[in-house]
Amino acid sequence: MIKTDPIIAVNNVKKSTEWYQVLLECKSIHNGEKFGILVADNNEVIICLHQWGEHEHPTMKDKNIIAGNGLILYFRTDKLDAIRKNTEKISCTIEKDIHKNPNTSQREFSLRDLDGYYLTITEYHNYEG
Repeated sequence: MIKTDPIIAVNNVKKSTEWYQVLLECKSIHNGEKFGILVADNNEVIICLHQWGEHEHPTMKDKNIIAGNGLILYFRTDKLDAIRKNTEKISCTIEKDIHKNPNTSQREFSLRDLDGYYLTITEYHNYEG
C-alpha cells in the first residue's frame, strides 16, 4: 500500500490547524507549535502543517518564496455544500465558486487558505482512466 500525507509549510501551525478544522470538519491528532496533523472521521490523514524554517527541510526553509507555486491541494469530499458553507466562518478568498468542472463532470469550488495555498474542493469521485 502507498499513501500520500501532504505536508505544507505555514506561518502559524495553530491558526492553520484551527482554520482547516473549521473548513473541512476534521480533527487534529497532533497540534504542536511546529507541526500539526489533521485527520478525517476515519483517522486517515488529510494534511499535515509544518512551521516554516523548522527541521531543516530544504523546501520549507524560505517563507519568502510564494507558497504553493505549482501545487493545488485537491480535496475530494461527500460534504461539498457543507464545506462551502464553512467558508463563511473563516477568513479566505473564494477564487472560483461552485461550478461543474467540464473535465470531471463534478461540482467544485476553489479558495485560498491563510498562507495563500490554492485549494480545490470537489465532489467525491473515483478517477476513471
